[in-house]
Amino acid sequence: MPRAGRTAPGWQDVGVTQTPAPDERSRLLTPADVRALAERLGVRPTKTLGQNFVIDHGTVRRIVRVAGVGEDDVVVEVGPGLGSLTLALLPHVRRVTAVEIDPVLARALPETVAAHAPELADRLTVALGDAMRVTEVPGPAPTALVANLPYNVSVPVLLHLLELLPSLERVLVMVQAEVADRITAGPGGRIYGVPSAKVAWYARARRAGAVGRNVFWPAPNVDSGLVELVRRAPPETGAPREEVFRVIDAAFAQRRKTLRAALAGWAGSAPAAEQALRAAGIDPGARGEALRVEDFAAIAEHRPGAAG
Repeated sequence: MPRAGRTAPGWQDVGVTQTPAPDERSRLLTPADVRALAERLGVRPTKTLGQNFVIDHGTVRRIVRVAGVGEDDVVVEVGPGLGSLTLALLPHVRRVTAVEIDPVLARALPETVAAHAPELADRLTVALGDAMRVTEVPGPAPTALVANLPYNVSVPVLLHLLELLPSLERVLVMVQAEVADRITAGPGGRIYGVPSAKVAWYARARRAGAVGRNVFWPAPNVDSGLVELVRRAPPETGAPREEVFRVIDAAFAQRRKTLRAALAGWAGSAPAAEQALRAAGIDPGARGEALRVEDFAAIAEHRPGAAG
């Protein structure tokens, strides 16, 4: 079976199906298709893997439209499941690399695409693996991430892929509504925190819409939201990203504490934390929720004992 690109370390490549048929139209999965396919595969959606399958045509078309992907884009899709969003993406992009942790679903996806959109099957690569742990993605460098992310690991997956894939120019993901609010929150608000500040290192984030519960099977007990990210250059700083993220983690570990107290462990003592804060031009009595990612980067540059 032909392959597209390389198979990355840690992946099991389950192949690319090629059945060109330019005169055949792509057909999206109906709710009945989704249920029948799941029954045939013996798949029962599990909370462990954060599986809720999209069954609404309007929703997957909306995701593709809002993502703004086009014929030159190489898209990474995490958690394609039974293929509803995959089938909506394929007609519009150069290639989709679908990352699936469930081996049954990973093996079935090329067959589903070949059955519903055979003329597009050569645009698909399916890789079996855990998106939080991969070190490389097979195929051409991706330009976009478009996905219905597993809700239980959405933030770790998003941060990992933003770091792993610097070629990503934009992201459109569906996540739990509460998580969407946290990712897109700005400094000064109650929900601004670790996800907000870390995502801001990589990109500008905004809410791109709400999604109802009835578009999924099974219907989740939470509302969903779309988050759009546009890649930007990271803050100009002499501190490595890992150090900046350690400052962010410490600042929000105990939100009610002042930065002087919250960063005491990171700096070695409260007085050392105050010294670093003042050197960065930050009020030691402020709290983490008041700071931009650029402020955290400035603090990281002044860690006591750091070279520079």
